[in-house]
Amino acid sequence: MKVNLRIWRQPGPHAPGRLVDYSIDGIDPSQSFLEMLDALNEKLIKEGKEPVAFESDCREGICGNCGLVINGVAHGPKAACTTCEVRMRQFEDGQTITVEPFRAKAFPMIKDLVVNRSAFDRIMSKGGFVAVNSGSAQDANLQPIHKDDAEHAMDAAACIGCGACVAACPNASASLFVGAKVSQYTWLPQGKVERHGRVLKMVKQMDAEGFGDCSNHAECEAACPKEISVSNISRMRREYTKALLAGV
Repeated sequence: MKVNLRIWRQPGPHAPGRLVDYSIDGIDPSQSFLEMLDALNEKLIKEGKEPVAFESDCREGICGNCGLVINGVAHGPKAACTTCEVRMRQFEDGQTITVEPFRAKAFPMIKDLVVNRSAFDRIMSKGGFVAVNSGSAQDANLQPIHKDDAEHAMDAAACIGCGACVAACPNASASLFVGAKVSQYTWLPQGKVERHGRVLKMVKQMDAEGFGDCSNHAECEAACPKEISVSNISRMRREYTKALLAGV
């Protein structure tokens, strides 16, 4: 299998960038997209050229580090998966594939396809911790939680913070990410004690990082590898309004 690649190359955050054309042959259709990039880099190194910088870690769809925009779609053409889960059989032999980084003001460029997503970490740190002492495992299990509430909390907690929601949103909004992180706590009784302060601090930090506002395009949900629902954004807004009314 042969593919033609147009890859964004940028040596540094303050240097100009451009799309550079590459061609690579002998690709196995069962290879992942990242394995194809590995093969390209091996080829470039043998030719004495600078390899393409991109991120990856687990390569199992768990960590979310591998985020790329492939042919204009965050994480690529396959729904509900990360870039590392995309297989080359998703593309046609001889197809031209454009590969770009996640672009957003709040995700500063580092190099080539690598961006700085530490803004998510700062938002998470503002959320703090659940300070409720639930005792031992047996004591914690004595507090009944409705199955639906537990399921909703787990669905929200599935967010891996990859940033695809930001890359897909025309406003570069992080509302789905923050909404998921707020929701996973507010569905559970242990997280309700600090719910007002948590949502106010996280939304304030989200705004400070330079993310845009949500305008209900729902592109974030479509691009999310864990299929996080936009209903979490609605829940975040309700929690935020309640916190304001409570005068926290």
